[in-house]
Amino acid sequence: MSKAIVSKEQDYSQWYNEIVIKAGLADYSAVKGCMVIKPYGYAIWERMQRALDDMFKETGHSNAYFPLLIPKSFFSKEASHVEGFAKECAVVTHYRLKNSPEGIVVDETAKLEEELIIRPTSETIIWNTYKGWIQSYRDLPLLINQWANVVRWEMRTRLLLRTTEFLWQEGHTAHATAEEAIAETLQMLNVYAEFAEKWMSMPVIKGVKTANERFAGAVDTYCIESMMQDGKALQSGTSHFLGQNFAKAFDVKFLNKEGKSDFVWATSWGVSTRLMGALVMTHSDDDGLVLPPMLAPHQVVIIPIYRDEEQHQKINEVVSKLKKEFKAEGIRVLYDEADNRSPGWKFAEYELKGVPVRLAIGPKDLEKGTVEVYRRDLKKKEFVPIDGITNYIKNLLAEVQKSLYEKAISFRAENTHKVDDYATFKEILDKKSGFILAHWDGTSETEEKIKEETKATIRCIPMNGEMEEGKCIYSGKPSKQRVIFARAY
Repeated sequence: MSKAIVSKEQDYSQWYNEIVIKAGLADYSAVKGCMVIKPYGYAIWERMQRALDDMFKETGHSNAYFPLLIPKSFFSKEASHVEGFAKECAVVTHYRLKNSPEGIVVDETAKLEEELIIRPTSETIIWNTYKGWIQSYRDLPLLINQWANVVRWEMRTRLLLRTTEFLWQEGHTAHATAEEAIAETLQMLNVYAEFAEKWMSMPVIKGVKTANERFAGAVDTYCIESMMQDGKALQSGTSHFLGQNFAKAFDVKFLNKEGKSDFVWATSWGVSTRLMGALVMTHSDDDGLVLPPMLAPHQVVIIPIYRDEEQHQKINEVVSKLKKEFKAEGIRVLYDEADNRSPGWKFAEYELKGVPVRLAIGPKDLEKGTVEVYRRDLKKKEFVPIDGITNYIKNLLAEVQKSLYEKAISFRAENTHKVDDYATFKEILDKKSGFILAHWDGTSETEEKIKEETKATIRCIPMNGEMEEGKCIYSGKPSKQRVIFARAY
């Protein structure tokens, strides 16, 4: 089967889909809108999970698990929350099937007394639970994270980026004061930013969402926004300050140090398997996936080249030693000596899968005491002495990780534009895409009109943005800071 991938310049959407499928990350399923995450893709997700989970635990959080099914009545307790998710909810109404002349049908006599919602997010079931866990300030802060799946009914789906069911983590914390809750919200935003930049080599901008883009039920939503190679934005993680909204909706009170009763202060925060989609679109090229070494299931693949079994055994002896040295240094290595595929086929396969470094060893290499090293991100080949190769590869992997980040941040800088008038704003969106730094008058009305006319949204109000007097590009009204506009996934 051909592994040729359509050029991203020719058709970016098809390019993305082909990489996801051909590189073995995910596939379509029998359930419309849902995906199958394949072993190679799931191995990447497991590395993401492990890194994030360690970061959560380092900041004092513990994992728990809450029900998949949520009573419908829980959603009605927080008005803005139910309004925000009502159109995306999958509802369970019956609990039994039966045989009929037409085949298996729903047993109409087995209707639930109260419908159950398959969780689109877990605030309601969690806060209903927290009511029984929190009595006094001694029970706070309560710092819980959940690794789970959620369902949000989607009409237009795309593998990894937007599917009806996806995997994620959701943190839900309770605090004695607003200041503590806000500090938690910002701390977790910084955790996400550190993970994206250090592990994914994906630069992000930290910011605050506008009221229109805020999480349903939140007082404030903070986000990290990243730029994909087509110039579109991808919201890569969110952290929400929920105030006392959910505590009041579910009557979660505590006795403070003064012996007075008060509602707790809340946060929630999450990232999902869409980060895998971000990984594809940030670094990959027309030959396939390009993975940052810290997240690659295999950081190095070794491919032997031989004509007979004697040569094969000599190569095996050298590779056996190399594998031990690599593993001792924490380098994840795969030795592919399968004899049912040619070396050329393997070269193409591991390039497609984005393995950061490929080593090829043949009889001539053994004679010269060298090994062929191929660096996936630069498509650069060189011959390196076998003696000292372990330290060389360790440094090379660190260099690849750094280089991918620098390339992505340069791309973002080249495609970020300061704009002061609406005509230029529309022209850039149509011709260049990317991030646009522009003044906005702060009104939802202006934000909606720009979105209707250009399909661009305010991705965030940058947290480190300069305060600068200006005029809104649409209304001409005063503005004190530029915001980031972009078309987005």
